[in-house]
Amino acid sequence: MGTSSQTRSRVIPLHRSPQARPTTVPQTYRAAARILAVNGLHKGDFVADAFDRTTDVPHFLRPMSIVAALKCATTGDPHRTSLLADEAIARLALRLEVDGEGPLFGGIFDLEAHVDAWGDEESRSTESAVAMLERAAEWGVAA
Repeated sequence: MGTSSQTRSRVIPLHRSPQARPTTVPQTYRAAARILAVNGLHKGDFVADAFDRTTDVPHFLRPMSIVAALKCATTGDPHRTSLLADEAIARLALRLEVDGEGPLFGGIFDLEAHVDAWGDEESRSTESAVAMLERAAEWGVAA
């Protein structure tokens, strides 16, 4: 015999559970690393088949860019942003080098483009992106 709370419970998908959402930048990096480890790294856009031409899989389940994974970690949607996602993107952009350089400008779109450029490098793999995000989580704890 169960209690009324047991019989009325429902399972909330992890990406929609408010308790599962990160509240700090290091937690955001770890959550994004988990998303990429499961979904895979996508190069060239936020998510694979962004205009739904060949698949109807929800966007949060598709391979995605590092920027999209950071957004998805904080909002549950790889296209929606949050202040926490923007802060994580900004901190990451300032640490990453593309062709030996940091970001050219400090606006959020420039910082996103810089992180995307790092993730879009030809030799970049899902594993290397996940490892970088895990290291970034440690930078945040030490900072």
